[in-house]
Amino acid sequence: MPIKKTLGFSVLLLLLSGCVEEFIPETKNFESILVVEATLTNELKQQEIFLSRTRTFEDILPNKEENADVRVTDDSQNEFVFTETQPGKYVSDVSFEAVSGSSYQLEITTSNGRGYVSSPVLMGQSIEMQDVYAERITNQNNNEGMAIFVDSFDPTGNSRYYRYEYEETYRVIAPDWISSDLEGVPIPPFRLEQDCNVRISSEPRSPDKRICYPTDFPNNVIITTTKNFDEDRVQRFPVRFINRDNYIISHRYSVLVRQYVISPEAYDFFQTLQDFSETESVFSDTQPGQLFNNITSIADVDEPVLGYFEVASVNERRIFFNYDDFFPGEALPPYADPCNRVAPPLQDMETDCVLRPLIEAETFLYLQENFEPVNIEGPFIVVPRVCGDCTVLGTNELPEFWIE
Repeated sequence: MPIKKTLGFSVLLLLLSGCVEEFIPETKNFESILVVEATLTNELKQQEIFLSRTRTFEDILPNKEENADVRVTDDSQNEFVFTETQPGKYVSDVSFEAVSGSSYQLEITTSNGRGYVSSPVLMGQSIEMQDVYAERITNQNNNEGMAIFVDSFDPTGNSRYYRYEYEETYRVIAPDWISSDLEGVPIPPFRLEQDCNVRISSEPRSPDKRICYPTDFPNNVIITTTKNFDEDRVQRFPVRFINRDNYIISHRYSVLVRQYVISPEAYDFFQTLQDFSETESVFSDTQPGQLFNNITSIADVDEPVLGYFEVASVNERRIFFNYDDFFPGEALPPYADPCNRVAPPLQDMETDCVLRPLIEAETFLYLQENFEPVNIEGPFIVVPRVCGDCTVLGTNELPEFWIE
């Protein structure tokens, strides 16, 4: 949306003045701000905390906060130390669970010696989801597809604020997988290096790359509240919508939904974060520094810190469905790639090898021989690798939780 608005504004200027100067976003007066992602749950496990720094428009890679001292203490003076296992990822040395009725506080000391501390956060009660289910619907944008809904109910009426996460795993079948492959032929000493020597391999291609099970971990902000309802009941709350043309539901699809019972303060934080992420323009008055949080700098209370230390009960459910369950006899969604077929020549006008680098760079895979070459097309038809090798999209290992 920001790009569309910028283009529209540029066209308007062009019409008014006859010329327009290209706009290139540039960061000025940049401030490196600590970003904290920390959620403790009632799951008995090694808890995780992620630290990073804000980055400029020009930065591509995330700016991880390394070599920090991270620990959590509870109101019983128990201390849990976190060790950095990957850049910016800190994992508790021991497994522990947040206990209902106890409060927890996060303490961080960065490598430059600056200290940060959170407000004490009370762990609330745990509420189980009643149901997670899928339905074929047409949404408000008139798009047909699959919706994932959640039902939940707290008879005590004490929960009221909820946050949801999901991870989805799906079966992918490479449409152009075949058992044969191409290989380069060793070049004899009397041949030039650039000579093309490609043949169909006698070794069959691994069948393990035909069926895969990719998993995605979206980081959408998904929250809801029942504070204005007579009952503390979440009913038909949409956690996910998948357009029917999305290839991830082509065969078998599974989604794991997690429900967090959160505090009113955490809800306000995520509501603001959601509003900011949905802002239509990068030039909006809403900026990250305006996000409320519960983490402050010990040395300077006015120093901005992004993030929220969250302590929440969590409950999860997983469901599966097949495309045929909801679209019986209907055409499958298009694959992740159009899988256009090409037959590049073995040599170009300079006698440089064209096909062999494509194969050795693993960007294309052999599909079949080209029995009807046109003009200077080569003898082999190839397709983008993703069309014959599903591991481009994800792992080919069957997940332990998978159920047929």
